[in-house]
Amino acid sequence: MTVRETTASVQPPVDVLSTLLRELRLETAAYRWLELGTPFRVGFDQAGVRGVHIVARGRCTLVQANGTVTALDTGDLVILPGGDAHELCSTPRTGPVVSGIEVAARTPGTRLRIGGSTVDTVVVCGAFLVGESGHPALRGLPDVLHVPGGSGLGPYIDALSAEAFEGGPGSDLVMARLSDALLVRALRYHAMTVDRPGWLAGLRDPYVSAALGALHADLGRQWTVAGLARTAGLSRAAFAARFTERVGEPVIRYLQAARMQRARTLLRAERATVASVAARVGYSSDVAFAAAFRREVGCAPGEWRRRALAAG
Repeated sequence: MTVRETTASVQPPVDVLSTLLRELRLETAAYRWLELGTPFRVGFDQAGVRGVHIVARGRCTLVQANGTVTALDTGDLVILPGGDAHELCSTPRTGPVVSGIEVAARTPGTRLRIGGSTVDTVVVCGAFLVGESGHPALRGLPDVLHVPGGSGLGPYIDALSAEAFEGGPGSDLVMARLSDALLVRALRYHAMTVDRPGWLAGLRDPYVSAALGALHADLGRQWTVAGLARTAGLSRAAFAARFTERVGEPVIRYLQAARMQRARTLLRAERATVASVAARVGYSSDVAFAAAFRREVGCAPGEWRRRALAAG
């Protein structure tokens, strides 16, 4: 197995993170200023909503539905990119669970109060929605992105906290932009520290990142493992092994999923023919595309588009 280790062979870096975030079509939901008094247990379980929590003051514990516990302190940021159900609670974890979603729905304004009589902990709670929830990049994200305080996010957190608490004209837009910036910084942080396979680990590897950038920039190209290996500056065997190790799945499987996700986006958003969509995602035959689409999605492209348009 030969690996050409000189970075000169690697293509110029592509901002793969920005490309993938655009493809995911993220949309920030409203933020709330959550004042918590010990004891407290606040549950979040709204389907499709990816939680964002910033501990502005005090400390609490994040408990995931699978039982994983994460201690949070002042300045910590946590993001749940999979939208998994979870709780924020005091220690020890006692008492009934209060639904954060229900409290927000019946409370006017952005300031919510839950728990004991004394405010011990303040958390800025928000969420984001993912327009393309089937994107293969989501498979490579951990259940929780935890960025500890002191990681350079302080100015963003302070500004977002101020907007959530004080509000004012244009506050929703400001919070959305700040939330986007926080998400990007959190993903950057985990791209540098993550040790589990996924596209965040792939971004840290210059060879795999070069291939990911080229692949997402032109999904319609007739990519082969050998062609992507040349783009990365590695031998075919070395690249194939490296991609699978870093991303957690073979490159052709990742490419297939990325193409099918792009195809769903085109079918839903544009009145293009199935044949033109097939060409734009790398298929010379609409028959071959339809067969691949059915294997991936479970129905024919035309049927999927009718359902998607009917659903709005």
